[in-house]
Amino acid sequence: MGLRIVIVGVAGVGKSTVVAKANEAVAGSAVQVFGTAMFDEALRLKWVKHRDEMRKLPVKKQEKLQEAAAARISRGKGKVVFIDTHLFIRTPEGFWPGLPLRVIEPMKPTHLLLVEASPKEILARRKNDTTRYRDEITEEEVSEELELARSLLTAASLVSGAPMTFIHNEEGRSEQAASKIAALVRGARA
Repeated sequence: MGLRIVIVGVAGVGKSTVVAKANEAVAGSAVQVFGTAMFDEALRLKWVKHRDEMRKLPVKKQEKLQEAAAARISRGKGKVVFIDTHLFIRTPEGFWPGLPLRVIEPMKPTHLLLVEASPKEILARRKNDTTRYRDEITEEEVSEELELARSLLTAASLVSGAPMTFIHNEEGRSEQAASKIAALVRGARA
């Protein structure tokens, strides 16, 4: 099995952009989007019509989607697989972990990366993203999400044994963040 690099970040941090650019920079890599795998299963089960409805589902249903996505992604092959996902989801029942043990075990990550940005940048990106149905939150709440993300990444690293790295994604500099990921891949392959 090759490298399985789980890349996470709070909504609006620019994670998917960084993942796409890292994928372009690393020869032989592939991207698996965890939320897409969950959404495909939710559509198959006719539980939702659009992606952002998933976080409103009861947690028990989300667990089933999460397990199906982890199983699907664990079957993927490649020398370098970037897994684009979230550390938590805001649900009506509270913050729900995106990388519980039942997800980490089948995916067997070799590395965990947290993409970060300033709370102001994240809020601006969320407001400018008209393709998603996002809840409005304050800068203070974004700061709390960033703090929670670091805590959950630490826990995921602890249970998986995978090293963790923090990647800062400044506005207009996603190529720099992606190049740090490409350097990590080169180092891991050495």
